[in-house]
Amino acid sequence: MDSARPSRLPCRRAASAGDASWAAASSCRTSRWSPSAPPNSIGHILDGGVMSSKPTVTLDMSGLSCPAPLIGAKRIVDDLEVGQTMLLVSDCPGTPDDLIAWARQTGNEVTVKERLEGGRVAYLVTRGSGRKSMPKANVTLDMRGATCPGPILEAKKVLDGMKSGEILMLASNCPGTPADIDAWVKNTPLELVERVEVARGIFEFYLRKK
Repeated sequence: MDSARPSRLPCRRAASAGDASWAAASSCRTSRWSPSAPPNSIGHILDGGVMSSKPTVTLDMSGLSCPAPLIGAKRIVDDLEVGQTMLLVSDCPGTPDDLIAWARQTGNEVTVKERLEGGRVAYLVTRGSGRKSMPKANVTLDMRGATCPGPILEAKKVLDGMKSGEILMLASNCPGTPADIDAWVKNTPLELVERVEVARGIFEFYLRKK
């Protein structure tokens, strides 16, 4: 994709005020993004060779292990209008399962997939109208890869510096975090506004400081 502009996604464990996006990959490898695919590119190698219309956005996550392709797709699709499409290219074997589970929860649709060379697969994701609106986070804390009780301890440090009414979004894939969160909010002035499993074993917790 010659016209695609390179984009380096942020590293894991990012925590910054006003930033509600995740890190798309732990290694911060480069992905390729373009608002629409050029002729004869992966964006047109679908449905027997040519798509009837170009995707709104094309995101090539080849070479990145799961769940990075899903997380990258989530960041893009969250900003699309209903009915707009994103073409996601991935060579991770777990991507289709991740996309299907995510689509069921969000109301988005995975409408097309086509095998490309090099073990890559192209998935056409359509932004649906049934997506549940998530709370707007004031601060994001990505603790994927950290073992329990690490996510809770780091979240406490961040929340201690936040104002009453502000929301922290904590991302974690530690199996014990859901139970830790439930116990934590019962004994502290916190409200668990929302909990979403965005991929297999990966949760977003939206915590409001009272």
